[in-house]
Amino acid sequence: MIPQDPIMLLSFINTRLRDQYASLDQLCEDLDVDQAGLEQKLHAVDYVYDRAKNQFV
Repeated sequence: MIPQDPIMLLSFINTRLRDQYASLDQLCEDLDVDQAGLEQKLHAVDYVYDRAKNQFV
């Protein structure tokens, strides 16, 4: 289960991307997370996924 609070979610996702996953696609597939919904939730707090950095910035 992933955090629902956007800031906690940001930290959770970026940590997982840094430590365990080579891409957001892999993370979402492995954790069974709706990628579009995740990106929308983090975009609401002004963060977008940067593929080159493999993190939300």
